[in-house]
Amino acid sequence: MATNENAVALLKADHRKVEELFESFEKARSEERKVALVKEICTELMVHATIEEEIFYPACKGKIEDGELLDEAYVEHDGAKVLIAELLQGSPSDEFYDAKVKVLSEMIKHHVKEEEMRSEGLFAEARDAGMDLNDLGDRLKARKAQLLAKFKEAGLPPPQTRSFTGHKLAQSEPVHMR
Repeated sequence: MATNENAVALLKADHRKVEELFESFEKARSEERKVALVKEICTELMVHATIEEEIFYPACKGKIEDGELLDEAYVEHDGAKVLIAELLQGSPSDEFYDAKVKVLSEMIKHHVKEEEMRSEGLFAEARDAGMDLNDLGDRLKARKAQLLAKFKEAGLPPPQTRSFTGHKLAQSEPVHMR
């Protein structure tokens, strides 16, 4: 069942949706609204990262010219997942909550820019490599629907990182604003 939405169009649509959610968060005032938006942002990002990591990035491996783009993309996803985990366990009343959302937004903007650059971005390289973006789009869309249904039923699982090796971190006392 063809969708007429190729992989690049589907992934760009995800980018636009998350950008809108981050903008809504910036305008939100109530804790309830912030919690709902963060849950939606984290869900969208987890689904998006999963479909890229399971389907799109492996399809690009060995076909695009700049293999470092893929390595950077995995590390960028993992950095975002650390903040996602923090946000999912936190609340708007926590110190640094809004700052974590802002930094996550900035990280995602950087990641999106690298994927969407016109001539040397990951999406452009995938197009130039002659990849079957329509088939990839169908596969991405199907997996996205599976993940959304799973997360709706069971909730978001803890984020999994691929490039971070699990260094031990010591938690110090929070900074207290005066």
